[in-house]
Parts: sequence; C-alpha cells; structure tokens
Amino acid sequence: MKIEQFEDIIAWQKAKRLTEETYKQMRGVRDPGFKDQIQRASVSVMNNIAEGFERRSNKEFKNFLFIAKGSCGEVRSMLHIADSLKYIDKKQIDSMSALSVEISKMLSGLIKTL
Repeated sequence: MKIEQFEDIIAWQKAKRLTEETYKQMRGVRDPGFKDQIQRASVSVMNNIAEGFERRSNKEFKNFLFIAKGSCGEVRSMLHIADSLKYIDKKQIDSMSALSVEISKMLSGLIKTL
C-alpha cells in the first residue's frame, strides 16, 4: 500500500491517540511546567511524522522520524515522573507507556525501510 498522506501512516494515527490521551490525563494536573512539557513531547511525535512526510524526501523524512522517536522516549521518561508524583493512575501510565513503545518500534521499522 502506497502512503498518499501522513494521516495514512499507522504510527501517526497512534501518535495522535497518544497525544489525545496525554491531554486528557493532564487535565487535572496542577503543575503547568510538567503538563506543558509532556503535552509538547507527545505533540512532537505526531507533528514530526507529519512534517517529515510532507518534505517529500526520504532523507529528511528519516531525520524527522528520528526526532519523533526521541520524543517518544521523552514522553515515557515524563510518565515515570508522573508515576512517582502520582499525577495519573498507574494503569493509564502503563497504557500510555506501552503505546509510546509501540510507536517507537513502528518508527524504527519505518526508518529501516527508508
């Protein structure tokens, strides 16, 4: 299947889901610095996939995918802090962390195919 637009990329779809979940879970958190950082990291995953795809160059796309992959790691790192500080439920943290790992693996696969 040829990917016509970034919205067709499964990793982008999952990154969008991660971002929505991040915003939902952060709604009640009263730590603006933390909240802003984890939300920006999650948005960075989906936006870097989109921006890289739109560049229409495999080399540039690959670079943006590496940035998106780094942002997945940042989200997971922040989820560890969210857990330690009891900002969100452990079950949600585990679910979001697993989704982030899944996205990261998909990005690795995409990078290899480029």
